Amino acid sequence: MKSKIQELQQLYAKASKHSNYQILSTRLSSILPPEEIEIQSRYENERLDYLLKKIVIEDKTALDVGANTGFFSFELLEHGLRHIHYYEGNKDHADFVRIAAGVLEVADKIKITNSYLSFNDELTIAYDIILLFNVLHHVGEDYGNESLTIKGAKEQILAQLLSLHGTADIIIFQLGFNWKGNRNLGLFENGTKKEMIDFVTSGVKGMFSIDSIGIAERKNGNIVYKDLSEKNIERDDSLGEFLNRPLFILKSV
Repeated sequence: MKSKIQELQQLYAKASKHSNYQILSTRLSSILPPEEIEIQSRYENERLDYLLKKIVIEDKTALDVGANTGFFSFELLEHGLRHIHYYEGNKDHADFVRIAAGVLEVADKIKITNSYLSFNDELTIAYDIILLFNVLHHVGEDYGNESLTIKGAKEQILAQLLSLHGTADIIIFQLGFNWKGNRNLGLFENGTKKEMIDFVTSGVKGMFSIDSIGIAERKNGNIVYKDLSEKNIERDDSLGEFLNRPLFILKSV
């Protein structure tokens, strides 16, 4: 076990653009002490809390695209998910999850694919839930055609999202405001939540319904995700770019 923990620490620490991008799942953090590794949270527990209030997890199957070091994959299994397909292009992250799954004794409940998902090819397996957190704004960078313009990138984002229609009952979707994560390449003229919400709502019309939209708010010094309202739709620059990203729960129609 000691050698596995050391290997997990080494894999988690390997440098890449998306390293240290997720906190550890609850059970894994008791095995791999967080104080021994550098972690930058993206409010995983806060997003998870919102999702658990909105969707039924028990006995469902899910696909986790761009799953990083597996926080959501492992946590959803802890909350009763029957099986998860973990899909991640970064080999170090995939190796981390493969070893962690063995340590946590959930290897039989998780399928690991170390690859970038090709949205051009139809998925051959249907899932109850697909998690698509903060992946599509990296089209033309981490994957896809590097010669895209911003206009072309927005078209690809919608096309790739729509390609998942019929593959799952529920899509949990989040998108960054900046193409490739570059603040000089804003996808929306004013960078507002309303622009993004309008973009997604009109883009998926007829294919998906918007079941819920979660918005991050600061409450008593903590971050919580609440349903979209006239108050929280306004951009709050004090929260930073990431927390201004709406969290969409889409249902196939």
